Amino acid sequence: MKTRVIQDKPEPTGHKTPVDLASAQMQHAMNVASRMGAWSARHWKLAVFGWLAGVVVLFAFGNLVVGFKQIDINDAGVGQSHKADQILKQAFPERAPQREYVLIQSTTRTVDDPAFRSTVAGVIGSVKSSPAIKNLDSPYNRSNASLISDDRHAAMVQWEMRGDADQAQAKIDALSAATANVATQHPEFFVGHAGVSSDKGLEAMFADQLKLAGERSIPITIAVLLLVLGTLVAVGIPILLALSGVLATIGLVAVTSHVVPADSNVNAVILLIGLAVGVDYSLFYIKRWREERAAGKEPSEALSVAAATSGRSVLISGFTVLIAMAGLFFAGDKTYLSFGIATMIVVGVAMLGSLTVLPALLSKLGPRVDKGRIPFVHRFRNDAGGSRLWKAILSPALKHPVVAAVLAGGLLVVLALPAFHLHTTQSGFEALPKNAPTVGTIQRIEKAFSNGDVAPAIVAVTANTDAPATRQAIAALKTKALASGQAKEPIDVEISASRDVARVTIPLVGNGVDAKSNHALETLRNDVLPATIGKVPNATYAVTGNTAQSVDQNSLLRSKAPIVFGFVLIFAFGLLLVTFRSIVIAVKAILLNLLSVAAAYGVLIAIFQYGWGENLLNFNSNGGIAYWLPIFLFVILFGLSMDYHVFILTRVREAYDRGLSTEDAVEHGITSTAGVVSSAALVMVGVFAVFALMPILDMKEMGIGLAAAVLIDATIIRAVLLPATMKLLGDWNWYLPSWLEWLPRLEPGEPAEKVEVPPTPALGPTG
Repeated sequence: MKTRVIQDKPEPTGHKTPVDLASAQMQHAMNVASRMGAWSARHWKLAVFGWLAGVVVLFAFGNLVVGFKQIDINDAGVGQSHKADQILKQAFPERAPQREYVLIQSTTRTVDDPAFRSTVAGVIGSVKSSPAIKNLDSPYNRSNASLISDDRHAAMVQWEMRGDADQAQAKIDALSAATANVATQHPEFFVGHAGVSSDKGLEAMFADQLKLAGERSIPITIAVLLLVLGTLVAVGIPILLALSGVLATIGLVAVTSHVVPADSNVNAVILLIGLAVGVDYSLFYIKRWREERAAGKEPSEALSVAAATSGRSVLISGFTVLIAMAGLFFAGDKTYLSFGIATMIVVGVAMLGSLTVLPALLSKLGPRVDKGRIPFVHRFRNDAGGSRLWKAILSPALKHPVVAAVLAGGLLVVLALPAFHLHTTQSGFEALPKNAPTVGTIQRIEKAFSNGDVAPAIVAVTANTDAPATRQAIAALKTKALASGQAKEPIDVEISASRDVARVTIPLVGNGVDAKSNHALETLRNDVLPATIGKVPNATYAVTGNTAQSVDQNSLLRSKAPIVFGFVLIFAFGLLLVTFRSIVIAVKAILLNLLSVAAAYGVLIAIFQYGWGENLLNFNSNGGIAYWLPIFLFVILFGLSMDYHVFILTRVREAYDRGLSTEDAVEHGITSTAGVVSSAALVMVGVFAVFALMPILDMKEMGIGLAAAVLIDATIIRAVLLPATMKLLGDWNWYLPSWLEWLPRLEPGEPAEKVEVPPTPALGPTG
């Protein structure tokens, strides 16, 4: 079956009523993508150079003039921890205490040894005169007995940095260097830092890893495109559009960040999604243009068809992805909100570039798109017809649809089974690689002490702190917290200058994110505080800190997940229903995408929560999945999956509307799109897999989750389950109840107008 047979097919017969002339003319006029392509081709200089100028202006204005505004760490929390952060933010100029710890440890000497005392004195002496610190605590003070380990082979010196987190990190290096000199003078002891220095080092490491991932993803994309498109010029077009869209979005997000502050990692997300959709849309368009050229059409006619068909697919796919990304707005979290804004902008920009700049470039270049052929690779291109490989893969699914559907569906269900045991957690220091900054010191502290010192609970108490009842309640809080066995010394109390807020710092047992710490927090919030501060008239309290923030984030996401999922599913269903005028297509698309996402969840949980991939991927399982991943992955994966689904089904429906039976239309639609879908998927799998190589556990999980989902979707779903179920349903695929006939008709039509292409040297139908 050749593409031109479909195009030369007369009016549909047998299975539906022909569209009358007036309706067709209205459809042509409403083909927005076709009209945008025609305009861009006629005004190619304005489209191309206007785009490039706009990218430069947006990027420069956003980054050099406006600047990027990040989410304030003290505003990032949710729930009770956010309430506490806001109270402390107003009451204390430096907000949360910025503590630094120096561990002194020996395997042979105890803290009573003179050499041990001399080392501790050296650490204290090296920092005590610094104006950047306050509340310097020696382990030898009687009130600081908890700073000495039970085996007396380890001790900690601790202090607080003046100012907020940024100010503390700016001044910590000088103090670290000073105590490093002490370590050099006492080589028989381990002397190491943790606390503020950990935050700074890990943030720098995280930023470096994201930068490295971005640098690796671009060469991978270029390499795959070279294999797929076969020519240097053709490869340059998707790369130009994708990267320019990313740069424009980075500039726009810098502007929007002053309205809605953005997460510090938002640019990495922009790069990921921008490359994915930018390359996808370009491949969709170029593939159809080449196919029409190979079928013998002139460049102008080929571009007109590509604009009216693939351009329309890009438009519908883009809006579907935008709807999915908008689901992040309902997560109730500032990070998700910033990710939602950024991803929607980058998808919108990629869609706009694909509908304007891409046809403008194709109209100008014409057959010269195939200049710079890659040796041996170009000859494997098959622009005139569908892939023989995919025809061979598709044939068994169409010949034996029941067997194919059962086997593919069963495999996906098996892969999805672990998803029923999903457990989220906030990754702690135990999930970091041992060579990460200060992680070795933190692990030594956790092993030598009873944990909790690096990430204590912080209680914000609002009351008249001079009142006897308040003072007694705070004293009772300390006593009862220690008596519960869920907290340890030292418990510090600070009073605000206004005398109406107290900040009580209580180290909890556990490592900060494990079940022991969560139970300790629950005891503090539900038992200790109500029995003490809760008894003071007009007093209020709230608990923050790393453990509290983790618990509150998990609680919020569990409550918001149904809203996010419901929003995405309902609106995606509505868009598909209007696009294809088939309730069966819309329902099946939702179910297939849910199955794809569930299978990806299952793979993710098996590898990371069960720890089946520890040796292969070099990580230590923390018994859960990053708390932010389930909603993030659902939204991103659902959007990208629908991207492919719309592209394939649009081609199937196009063939069906031109007279083919459902079975032939399915075979034609999938084989003619399988090459570009698998190629686009290969690009994304390669880019996402880069993140699986990062040492940070959360990034590994994101990379594996995204790569697995795209791979599953582009193979099992699109090559087996989709054609098999469409073959089984037959003409029922296109069923629309009579009470929904009022829906607008958006079926694909012919090009709105012929595109005028500048003359180019004749290079043959395929260049």
